Amino acid sequence: MIWVPLPPKRDEQQKIAHCLSSLDEVIGLQAKKVQALKQHKKGLMQQLFPAEGETTPRLRFPEFREAGAWEVKRLGEVADVVAAGDLNVDDYSTERTDKYIFPIYSNSVAKKGLYGFCATPKYKENSVTVTARGTLGVAFHRNCNFAAIGRLLVISNLNVVNPYFLQEIWNHSVQLPLEDGGIPQLTAVKAKPAKVAFPRNTHEQQKIAHCLSSLDEVIGLESHKLDALKNLKKGLMQQLFP
Repeated sequence: MIWVPLPPKRDEQQKIAHCLSSLDEVIGLQAKKVQALKQHKKGLMQQLFPAEGETTPRLRFPEFREAGAWEVKRLGEVADVVAAGDLNVDDYSTERTDKYIFPIYSNSVAKKGLYGFCATPKYKENSVTVTARGTLGVAFHRNCNFAAIGRLLVISNLNVVNPYFLQEIWNHSVQLPLEDGGIPQLTAVKAKPAKVAFPRNTHEQQKIAHCLSSLDEVIGLESHKLDALKNLKKGLMQQLFP
């Protein structure tokens, strides 16, 4: 037998139910808004990036419509690609402090791979990391100096490709050449031949990157609102129920 505590008056039950169901409606609407924004970004990327087998996107900003076809090069031709090593336990903190200020990134996708913090970074800002184990092939632009662990791929010295642009087109359309073996992984050797398409004009790259990053900011803000609403409901239920 399971005992369920109930308010003695039905009116109180109905008021609690109405309060929570109204909040559920708001949460549902916010979730749909976040999903719609993500779908909008996905559709926009399909227009801004060339389709498979093509070198010209369907949608270009007016000033670049006569700029010609995009260039296609192997990743190793436009950047340095290396695999990170092991964690230096002597230069590691789980929390950010006055000494340990530089992020350490791993192959995790949660929290964009943030693992901890160090005092001495190994890689420079405006690099891109790509997950090489677990959830494979997810790229993140790194906008500050950092360290990396767990064979995470680090793509640096991007002289002709905007790093945020690379993150977006990599996640959208780059085909992953995976390492053969029992445990799926992506190595630097396999990643270097991966083909990347990009506009020859770096200003076009920057404009695409700015467009998509601005949309990411909006998605992030609306996602935070969704999380806040869920936490509000959770806290409210802790107060309304014994």
